[in-house]
Amino acid sequence: MGEKVVATRAELSDRQLYRRKLQSCQDALERMLREGRFDRPRAMMGLEIELNLADEQGLPLMSNEQVLGAIASSDFQTELGRFNIEVNIAPHRLSGHVLEELREEIDTGLRYADRQAAEVGARIVMVGILPTLDLDHTGVESMSRNDRYTLLSDQILAARGEDIALDIEGVERLAVESVSMVAEAAATSLQLHLQVTPDRFASVWNAAQAISSVQVALGANSPFLFGRELWRETRPVLFQQACDTRSAELKTQGVRPITWFGERWVDSALDLFAENLRYFPALLPICDDEDPVKVLASGGVPKLAEMRLHNGTIYRWNRPVYDIAGGVPHLRVENRCLPAGPTVADTLANAAFYYGLVRVLAEQPRPVWTRLGFAQADENFHSGARYGIESVLQWPKHGRGARGTAAVPVTDLVLNELLPLAYQGLDEWGIEPGDRDRYLGIIEQRCVRRTNGAAWQAAVVHRLREQYGMDRAASIATMTRRYMEHMRTGEPVHTWPVG
Repeated sequence: MGEKVVATRAELSDRQLYRRKLQSCQDALERMLREGRFDRPRAMMGLEIELNLADEQGLPLMSNEQVLGAIASSDFQTELGRFNIEVNIAPHRLSGHVLEELREEIDTGLRYADRQAAEVGARIVMVGILPTLDLDHTGVESMSRNDRYTLLSDQILAARGEDIALDIEGVERLAVESVSMVAEAAATSLQLHLQVTPDRFASVWNAAQAISSVQVALGANSPFLFGRELWRETRPVLFQQACDTRSAELKTQGVRPITWFGERWVDSALDLFAENLRYFPALLPICDDEDPVKVLASGGVPKLAEMRLHNGTIYRWNRPVYDIAGGVPHLRVENRCLPAGPTVADTLANAAFYYGLVRVLAEQPRPVWTRLGFAQADENFHSGARYGIESVLQWPKHGRGARGTAAVPVTDLVLNELLPLAYQGLDEWGIEPGDRDRYLGIIEQRCVRRTNGAAWQAAVVHRLREQYGMDRAASIATMTRRYMEHMRTGEPVHTWPVG
């Protein structure tokens, strides 16, 4: 979806041609996989972080164009909402001091961007959902001026045939009869990329799917939406409802949503691209001039533009990515389940835990996905998102000859089983031990103190309301200002005082 999209509605009419082009892309990809045309093994990682814009009072600002103009860096890009921007971190080799190098790079970049944003009256906030965001901030007038966003919004509404509604039951309930697609922009994410060879893709993707529930539970940072306390990580349910192309009747028929956990473990990256083609009509059926089969036959590397654009409109929590770097094609797993923030240190801790754990789980002789049903992994994901650090997950029983799953508090699962594997995985990547210990130590302390971004936000709001008698709006705004202050210190969230 990062590709620039320029099209008229007339160009969106030929779905049959687009479907044929998608099939050509699929055929070309299948041949490339069969003939081994992909990049050699390289331990490359990359990050994207979506950010919110607020004023000094913590209230949303619709000023991304002015902020991006002040920052004047191609690393920072527009996002769906005018209160959003995104920063893209260049790929790094996953070894040595990479975690500390990334901390310095991201911290320096964000501090610079925040200073520049302040020149036009804005501040950058790294949080899953800006707590002060209200429904009034998410009308169509709050959409960034970009053709792809307008077209995507139009196509989702056309496919749905009725208004988008939200109905989220959490600590409280939020029920809204009509919202624009800009409501989805409330959710800002951390996206972790890992380049993989075709023969390792399936094991890495399956491992990433299996642990996504643990990731959202540990990293939850989105407990408030439109003034209501909902899930500890409200982004997933917000994404699914705000981007839903299905009417009530299509839901009843079992049509898949475009925000999708999936329905099975896979054997190849081709499985996921084939599902995209089989299950999801094109939202942006815009055709490229390239004939991928001819390009491949001539010895070239096809862009597979239609496939990549189509893939970008399907919101998997672990997305397959086909890309080209230096004229050589490669595959990546894009892990999309984590929220942004709270700090750069927390971000790197989340990354360290993911990269270390997925390395080991992908190489186990009895992989976790052979012992955990896919439907159970899906249920775990929703439990982790809803209850955060307090969630209880079903996990394969541990020990020789053990069968089935058992209910385990996520903090116990991490401390007793998964965190040691993450240490092992970072060692296998060749990560500097001091950096490994620093960032995985943050994960450990979150579990020991049962505190992450969502838990801190909720605890502060409850304290302000109960101890000082603040109303809902005042307590959320006060908490947001404190969040912004603590975020700028760079100290991880488990150390933040509630009082």
